[in-house]
Amino acid sequence: MEKIPMTVRGEKLLREELEILTKRRPLISQAIGEARELGDLKENAEYHAAREEQGICEAQIRDIEYKLSVAQVIDVTKMQNTGKVIFGTTVTLIDVDTEEEVTYQIVGDDEAEIKAGRISVNSPIARGLIGKMQDDEVTIVTPGGTREFEIAEVAYI
Repeated sequence: MEKIPMTVRGEKLLREELEILTKRRPLISQAIGEARELGDLKENAEYHAAREEQGICEAQIRDIEYKLSVAQVIDVTKMQNTGKVIFGTTVTLIDVDTEEEVTYQIVGDDEAEIKAGRISVNSPIARGLIGKMQDDEVTIVTPGGTREFEIAEVAYI
């Protein structure tokens, strides 16, 4: 079984979502029971909607439980900052052409949210940065074209 890298924050969010979903289970069961009391199940829209909601909820619970079971939680705050870009680090980049500065944290696939500055470890930018050092210049091939960056800072936060 292959381990999936995950930040401490990502694990916490998954556990919170799992807790919410498991608290919904009894409510969904109750809705199914109430809908069953309404009579004929063939034409009972409330019953079918509740059963569908139950199926979705159970699938989400199984998915989260699986992800947590194969997660390799990496806490970069407990690592020595060597200036090397690794999973979980926060990297500040300067675009060589435009001098524009961007900051990204390299996270697992499920945690990625570009607007919040979190990019997947499997994204072209992250793949181009992993293993590089602070002050290195890197050329990264992205779907939008080739871009050159200087790694201004690597933070283990």
